[in-house]
Amino acid sequence: MIGAPRSGPGRGAGLLALILLTALGTLTVLAGSAEAASYRYWSFWRGGEGGWTYQQQGPASYVPADGSVDGWRFALSPDGGQDAARPTSASATGFGALCADTPAKPGLKRVGVVLDFGTATDAPSETVPPKARTGCAQVRTEASSAEVLAALAPPLRYDSNGMLCAIAGYPAAGCGEVAGGGSTSGAAAKESGPNLGLAAGGALVALLGAGAIWQVRRRRRHP
Repeated sequence: MIGAPRSGPGRGAGLLALILLTALGTLTVLAGSAEAASYRYWSFWRGGEGGWTYQQQGPASYVPADGSVDGWRFALSPDGGQDAARPTSASATGFGALCADTPAKPGLKRVGVVLDFGTATDAPSETVPPKARTGCAQVRTEASSAEVLAALAPPLRYDSNGMLCAIAGYPAAGCGEVAGGGSTSGAAAKESGPNLGLAAGGALVALLGAGAIWQVRRRRRHP
């Protein structure tokens, strides 16, 4: 004779453990999808004696001091700030060399600029990236890094969200493109990771909530 299915704390705990493992698996898959995405975009860096430091401010809001070095790199990079591709070491020239031929003037500042257009792998299909170039912009002391770029490497192109899409006309089209797929604006690219995390978190809460409700109902049926 086949006995009735066993019930009790052990079976309930096992089911809750299964629910938790399922939720964590969903979270892992979604997080992995977010981390796997890479985008083509211009990353912004600050040069110094220790090398390149990722800029936490956008070029329109950051105001470089006299004697600063702004660095830019177009590359296929994960959307994660510090993980973005840096300007190559060959193009990492100090301020003294960048602005040696630009004498100081009262009321103006000098900012060295390094532009690294990336490699053939970084470039959109059928596009040959220009060679890296450097320069020295002499602008008003209150000028932002966006104004420095406009003075030294026009034309610039921005999208509707204010993301810098092209420097010196490169690339000719696109902005924040997903590797191997369509394109998305910079805002959409940056939001993809957090949105996936929220979705996964929601799935986890829903599954755990369902497990808790099941436990309450089972206890009411089997006091």
